[in-house]
Order: sequence, then C-alpha cells, then structure tokens
Amino acid sequence: MRPTTLSLALIASLSSSCALAGNIADVVTVSTGAGVAGASVDVPIYIRDTSGTPLGIDQPAGSRIQSYSIKVDYAPAASVQSVTAARAGITAGLTPLFESSPSAPGSISLLDTFQESTNLIPFTSNAALPGNQVAVLHFVLAASAAPGTITLTLDPALTQLTDESGSAATRETTTAATLSLLNGSITVNPSTPVRLQSFEVD
Repeated sequence: MRPTTLSLALIASLSSSCALAGNIADVVTVSTGAGVAGASVDVPIYIRDTSGTPLGIDQPAGSRIQSYSIKVDYAPAASVQSVTAARAGITAGLTPLFESSPSAPGSISLLDTFQESTNLIPFTSNAALPGNQVAVLHFVLAASAAPGTITLTLDPALTQLTDESGSAATRETTTAATLSLLNGSITVNPSTPVRLQSFEVD
C-alpha cells in the first residue's frame, strides 16, 4: 500500500516535532531595566540549568556549570555613560578561581570560573525561566540619553557555559544548540513627566 500525501506529511511533522523536542538547551538571559537620563539602572543576568544538557546540577561531578563567559553588547553606546558587571544572586557569596570583566565602548563581559569541590554553583534544575540570577550589570545612563530603548544583546560567539576545567567536550554554545540566549533592553524614560491638560466643565 502506497503512503498518501497526508500520511507522508504527518510523518514529516512528527519527525520535526521529535527533532525539536530533542533540542534541549540551557538558557542565558539578560533582563530588562528602566530609568531616566543620568540615572543608574541595574539589569540582572540569569542562567537556567535545564536537565538533560551536557552540563548541569543533574550531571555527575565534573560536569556541572562551574564557568561562564557572558558578553553583552548595548546600543546606542552613546546612551550609556558607564557600565560594570558583578556577580549576584547564587554566585554572590562564592569565591571564583578566576574572574575578569573586560569592557569596550558598546560592550561589557563577565568571565567567572569556580572550583566545583569548594564553590559549587547551587543551580536549581529546571527552574522557571529566567532561572537563577548569577550576575548584574550596573549601568549609568548618559545625561544626554534620549528617551527610547537601549538594546542589550548577548554575543552568541562569546557567551558560553563550561565545567570547572573548561572542557571543550561539554562546552555549551549556541552553535552546538546546547545553549539558548534571551536578550533584554533598557527603557530610557522622559525626565519630565508629560502633563495632561485639564479642562473645566461648566
């Protein structure tokens, strides 16, 4: 019996659904914030530890998320006077083996590595999105920042998760489809609230 067009389409659809279901990934999220020109704005960064990925709290010792490289590009760069990155949330009280936060006009990065035996990052497996907070970006908006949106985009090439040793075998990246990135933004609000004109009713 020859398969009909409908049955072939159903098989293709099921195959596609299975492929999507098998694409399990951890998630890095840069959140959102808001403020007026000249104000300070804190933007959290989160990691969701999804079970079944190469790295995670559900994996054997030596295959935990113990190191991350997170790079955020922001635009327009002229709307930002300064920005720094720091550990926060579940990493705030941990002592890193290595930490660096390089920056350039339009970008800020945070690289941390923790020893698993003494400073295990206490992720909650399959936590609701966005997951556990691991860092925060401290922005100071430029006094000349115009009302509008500053985009915060995670660099897919330099945002990665690894184990303590940085093993390439378990490194999670967007290229390997083991890491998903969710971008954020900062809303620059008008400095002076808009006044609504009042009308007298006779």
